[in-house]
Amino acid sequence: MAPAALSESESVVDFVVNEGRGVKGLSDMGIKALPSQYIQPPKERIAANAIVADDSIPTIDISNWDDPAVSRAVCEAAEEWGFFQIINHGVPVELLESLKTATYRFFKLPVEEKRKYSKANSPSENVRYGTSFSPESEKTLEWKDYLSLFYVSDDEAAALWPPACRHEAMEYMTQCNAMIKNLLEMLMSGLNIEERLDKSKEPLFMGAKRINFNYYPKCPNPELAVGVGRHSDISTITVLLQDHIGGLHVRKLNSDTWVHVPPVDGALVINIGDALQILSNGRYKSAEHRVSANGGSDRISVPIFVTPDPECRVGPLPEVLAGGEKPLYKELVYSDYLRHFFGKAHDGKETIEFAKI
Repeated sequence: MAPAALSESESVVDFVVNEGRGVKGLSDMGIKALPSQYIQPPKERIAANAIVADDSIPTIDISNWDDPAVSRAVCEAAEEWGFFQIINHGVPVELLESLKTATYRFFKLPVEEKRKYSKANSPSENVRYGTSFSPESEKTLEWKDYLSLFYVSDDEAAALWPPACRHEAMEYMTQCNAMIKNLLEMLMSGLNIEERLDKSKEPLFMGAKRINFNYYPKCPNPELAVGVGRHSDISTITVLLQDHIGGLHVRKLNSDTWVHVPPVDGALVINIGDALQILSNGRYKSAEHRVSANGGSDRISVPIFVTPDPECRVGPLPEVLAGGEKPLYKELVYSDYLRHFFGKAHDGKETIEFAKI
């Protein structure tokens, strides 16, 4: 159980990071003021006047995968927004609800149980409970705790993933596989690649998957904090389940304004990651996004990051360059891109500069 207050000798970082109590521990104490370690500089705060209220990302009904209009809508959204929501996607709503329940179940475990999966204690580097994004690299911390599970095999997941959410995570990843493959094939067709996503191409487009459980507890001064700072994902695509609270904001391309992604019952949010922006030579866009802190209630989200296999070489696809288009990005080993991203704090779209020619 969290102490009523931090002792004079105990720093916020020790309490949150080193003791594994997370920002949930601070929130559970009922703190009335945001610790200085979480107060964002003014330029990183989510200002209400920068949010466009009368615009939003597309919502696409994908119940008919074979309809060319659906494929066009997906590709257009990937080009013009880098974000869209999908409905009638075939993943049972009951499973989505059970996934939300499992998220709360894990984060409500005693600290001693959650700490078993921290960087210092986890049985595998593929299973990680933590807080913020990269506390050792960040000048200001993010108001979020997380559990990150990198999928290797069913056997490893059954043996090492936390029992509180293991079954739901495995079932959700299984149920999403066909939908992910269909979306990627639609996006490939928009790049004039008509072949199916077979075993020879899967490693590049969907060679690895990671599922995260994100927990954003109630924040005492949400206007001074962020749940997640400005960044673009490094995936090919990300599949996000968000709850009914809301708080995800997407930057409009070539603009300084942001739009809120409203929760839609039963929907999943899809966004393009840096890997697909590179593979498409910039045709598809990995949009900058961030998450606000909430002063009224806890919030959760569950993303699946679909990425190239870490050993794949990622660069503009030959089919994209076949017409004489000049490459905007160099070819690089994806694991090098991963290390670059995770070795620093969130910094908007700066990561992709690492790949530019």
